[in-house]
Amino acid sequence: MTRLRMAVIGVGHLGQHHARILSQQPDVELVGVVDSNADQARTVAAKLNTTPYEQFEDLIGRVDAVSVVTPTVHHHSVAAAFLKAGVPALVEKPVCRTLAEADDLIALAAQAKVPLQVGHIERFNPAFEELVKRPIRPKFVEAERHGPFTGRSIDIGAVLDLMIHDLDLLLALVGGPVARVSAVGAAVFGGHEDMVNARLEFANGCVAHVTASRITRHPKRRLRVWAGEGYAGIDFVTRKLTLVQQSQELREYGIRAEQMDAASKARLKDEVFGRYLQVLNLDADRKFDQLTAELRHFIDCVRTGSTPRVSGTDGREALALAERVLEALKQHAWEGSPAGPHGPQPPTPAGWLFPPLAIARPEAA
Repeated sequence: MTRLRMAVIGVGHLGQHHARILSQQPDVELVGVVDSNADQARTVAAKLNTTPYEQFEDLIGRVDAVSVVTPTVHHHSVAAAFLKAGVPALVEKPVCRTLAEADDLIALAAQAKVPLQVGHIERFNPAFEELVKRPIRPKFVEAERHGPFTGRSIDIGAVLDLMIHDLDLLLALVGGPVARVSAVGAAVFGGHEDMVNARLEFANGCVAHVTASRITRHPKRRLRVWAGEGYAGIDFVTRKLTLVQQSQELREYGIRAEQMDAASKARLKDEVFGRYLQVLNLDADRKFDQLTAELRHFIDCVRTGSTPRVSGTDGREALALAERVLEALKQHAWEGSPAGPHGPQPPTPAGWLFPPLAIARPEAA
């Protein structure tokens, strides 16, 4: 089989892993890496025995496919240049800064008849892959995605940095459209929101509460789904899926706890899980690498010309919903009054929760 010539544009924290994995694929030739930090490009290239480039344009005509892992602000300009040349592109999430930019990439990919994939990596989490195989119709969903402050992706806020993962998962799991969106969030370390909670009401009756924070001490990434078919809980960190469903006896005959005598109620406490509610725990292989699965899927789509699991249109829909969350966040009135403060900038503190610690302020340079 002819090796696929590929390159990675942007080899920072995440992009260097794209490059590392691609360099290990037997059917791929990593022909080069690009980064605005020339030293970083040279360092990564030396580790992977490939060539560093200063300009991504130098790779057009030398590659069969490209992975774009630059800051979001550059996604459109970089991906568009390759798509215009007929080169398939994997673009990290969010697909672009604006819907207009996303629409342009989708149109360019369609004109060139090449795959455009968006890097919503949680679609390749084995726990989520297992869930979507099940006949579940969500009616209430809670999604939480919390993590510590890393200093990365500060060109965007928590909605486009973190929450967009779960917005994409919800659209894939529940389906659209979303009828109403409300949100509240706060900026702590700058102009963009660092924590946000959104309530989504889908046209099909499903309600979702989605929370994202990038200033939490301990990471948490989980999804909980309640449906007529039962309950599903995913821990994206451990890749564990928990399923709970009614037993056949409970589905067919039901139960009225309020009509039971004391002895029957006592037995019910011990029989809830087992006789009436059945539980299945599924654990994925801890060594499973989602990024490798995502990149392998992209490689297969490039070779076959098939539509990626997360297409440009999917990335565009997740971005559109994220923009609605951001707009709702801007409209939130902190004091419940149109005259009061709005948006991600919280109101002035009323006081201290506890006496502040004495910390020396660094002198200005």
